[in-house]
Amino acid sequence: MKFIKYNIIAMALFSCVFGAAQQLPQFTQYMYNTISINPAYAGSREALSIVGLHRSQWVGFKGGPITQTLSIHTPLRNDRVGLGLSFIEDDLGPQNFSYLYADFSYSIPTGDTGKLAFGVKGGFTQFSFDTDFRLDQANQSDPLIYGTEDRWTPNVGAGVYWSTNRVYAGLSAPRILNNDFSNKNNDFEALERISYYFTVGGVIDLNNTIKFKPAALIKATNGAPVSYDLTANFLFNEKFWLGGSYRINEQTAAIGGIADFQVSRQLRVGYAYEKPISDIADYTTGTHEILLIYEFKFLNSKLKSPRYF
Repeated sequence: MKFIKYNIIAMALFSCVFGAAQQLPQFTQYMYNTISINPAYAGSREALSIVGLHRSQWVGFKGGPITQTLSIHTPLRNDRVGLGLSFIEDDLGPQNFSYLYADFSYSIPTGDTGKLAFGVKGGFTQFSFDTDFRLDQANQSDPLIYGTEDRWTPNVGAGVYWSTNRVYAGLSAPRILNNDFSNKNNDFEALERISYYFTVGGVIDLNNTIKFKPAALIKATNGAPVSYDLTANFLFNEKFWLGGSYRINEQTAAIGGIADFQVSRQLRVGYAYEKPISDIADYTTGTHEILLIYEFKFLNSKLKSPRYF
């Protein structure tokens, strides 16, 4: 039984990196963390917006993936221009990926409430093994580990984002360059491949106090299975969001629940729980995700609350 368990763990963790393609981390609350995958989203919330997210995936696994993100983005005085900065720390067992990227967007009006934004991003991706893991004598002779050093490589991305007061859609490729993080002796491959993200969503009034917000994300990476994320949230009295999620993916299929609370016009707190429905489900209690959004209204005295997307 232990042999089967460890093999499932190893396959789940190492397929994220040592397959044909290494992918950006996934989020249950992707619809509130759009800046991490689409630079055209920068400045779209019409305020200085700070977004923090912590994700503990597959709790119960030693070395299960842990992801933390921090981003800030804002429109300039010329409200057609938006700037952003994003940092992602993604730990997959002993393997560490760090992403530091800056974002620029330019939007044009489309109709009474619509905007079409074009964005670019640029920055660096770092790949390394934990020092303690590399120095462990049991791993010294393993060419998969010992020959690997810290790697910093540049990359660029691009995206488009269209939105109105009620609907949105976006298409992006946050990393366009195909970087190679393989070790010096080419004993293994860790390749950064181009990934495409398509997002879409909207808000529908059900009655005076309840709104329905469906959303979807499709992610396609060369050399990896296509991933489909579907979510459905309900907003009660413009304060409390409650909904569910479903991910269709060959390796990490999962279902989940989402709850968000608009504490004030500026502060929003969110929590998501996700349970895998693949082979890994028997060995983990699930995935936990915490989201914080804070927006500074001094940049816009007419700060909208709540923001639907």
